[in-house]
Amino acid sequence: MTHVLPGPLVSTDWLARHLDDVVLLDATFTLPGADPDAAALYAAGHIPGARFFDIDGIADPASALPHMIPAPADFTRVAGRLGIADGAPVVVYDAAGLMSAGRAWWTLRLFGHTNVAVLDGGLKAWRAEGRPITTEPPIPAEATFTPNLNPNLIADRAAVLANLDHPTAQVVDARSAERFEGRVPEPRAGLRSGHIPHSRNLPFNALSDPATGKVLPPEALRDRFVQAGVDLDRPIITSCGSGVTAAALAFALALLGRDDVAVYDGSWSEWGQGTDTPVATGPADAV
Repeated sequence: MTHVLPGPLVSTDWLARHLDDVVLLDATFTLPGADPDAAALYAAGHIPGARFFDIDGIADPASALPHMIPAPADFTRVAGRLGIADGAPVVVYDAAGLMSAGRAWWTLRLFGHTNVAVLDGGLKAWRAEGRPITTEPPIPAEATFTPNLNPNLIADRAAVLANLDHPTAQVVDARSAERFEGRVPEPRAGLRSGHIPHSRNLPFNALSDPATGKVLPPEALRDRFVQAGVDLDRPIITSCGSGVTAAALAFALALLGRDDVAVYDGSWSEWGQGTDTPVATGPADAV
């Protein structure tokens, strides 16, 4: 399978014509305790041929943090079972449009698989257009996947702490303004409220049209980042609650030509623990 994708974002029309040419992944994600959960949503209806990319399951089993990136050998086995061969064209989507699809897109790129795109509008747009849905899961043929980890696309707690002392990268947080500013409790128990000092705030749902789920045009995306105080010419680390919607920001930045953005994998699930990391509250610092 050597089909070349037209870009990092594909339309529903394009996918409808190429369903048999791509590996299709449903990366729908829900927060803990949601009913139905992501697996149940997938089982209730997905695009024909889509395999379920289980963000909670494709994770480091040794970490107490949610869905931390697995070791390359572990991801190799998962990718093989999903039928993702080296170089295969992969299209990912989620139920909302651009919420968790970016996490699957980023994970594949992190492990060196660059022939991957996001479906514009996701399942929301596909359903709205009356396109076919199935409850039948596919049975993909086992494939050979060779990982090639790109460490520049991931940041850890130590890197973010070091950046506070010697600021080089801008940290951009994808959580809601209420969570960023510390005005509401975090949905995960035991975490402090607030944000990483000096970070910017751009909620992930500001990147797409709420009516259609489709990603905003490039100029509108650029305006969103600039209005949030982000200098698009400087290094960027994205963050969120647990590393999922941070990847949506990274995807939007890739559409603007920034394919070098790092995602803080632990995000607030790690930073907000204990008392040994500094926390700020209130709006982002003035630019």
